[in-house]
Amino acid sequence: MKAWSGSAWTTAYNTGGGSALIATNNLSDLTNTTTARTNLGLGALATVTPGTGVATAAAAAIDATGGFISYATYQPASGKTLVVSNSITLAGTDSTTMTFPASNTTLAGLAIAQSFSKAQRGTISALTDGATITPDFSLANNYSVTLGGNRTLANPTNLTAGQSGIVIITQDGTGSRTLAYGSYWKFPSGTAPTLTTTASAVDALVYYVESSTRISARLVNDLK
Repeated sequence: MKAWSGSAWTTAYNTGGGSALIATNNLSDLTNTTTARTNLGLGALATVTPGTGVATAAAAAIDATGGFISYATYQPASGKTLVVSNSITLAGTDSTTMTFPASNTTLAGLAIAQSFSKAQRGTISALTDGATITPDFSLANNYSVTLGGNRTLANPTNLTAGQSGIVIITQDGTGSRTLAYGSYWKFPSGTAPTLTTTASAVDALVYYVESSTRISARLVNDLK
């Protein structure tokens, strides 16, 4: 601030005797920082330091107001809890929403041993019937198909070692349908199995993916 001395303009300074803030103090001279944050509408999230975790007040603020943490990676500190309501939305090039099935839900980890206290299940993916049937093994573990003619079960796409499951094979109302197999399918003694060919018969092809080019399998015939 400039002041007129009577002969020239001079720079005037606040020496701290009044209530004005001094710029060089970078707001450290606020008498009540909590009230100041509230007045600015910042809330408790303004005090969160990247990588240090969310304290109880900040976690409550996220839950109650729908606030967000704008860090690419966020790890709550030891002993701290991140509280959310219903879902978390990750915004970016590919926006993703994680929805939690219930309150007090513990999420499973990919790299730890764990025991599930409820049954787990996957969708049964219906294969498209045709002269050549090519499963996409990225879609499910378990599959079903009703044969309307003599078919070939081709080598699946998107094979990953360790995947296992079952393919339920049903004859149509006519029956007498046969099934050949792609080169990746391997059977006991190297012999491809023969389907049950009566009308509406049901067989189960149980499989285990050994590698990207090998599937160990066995056919369980005539399930009734």
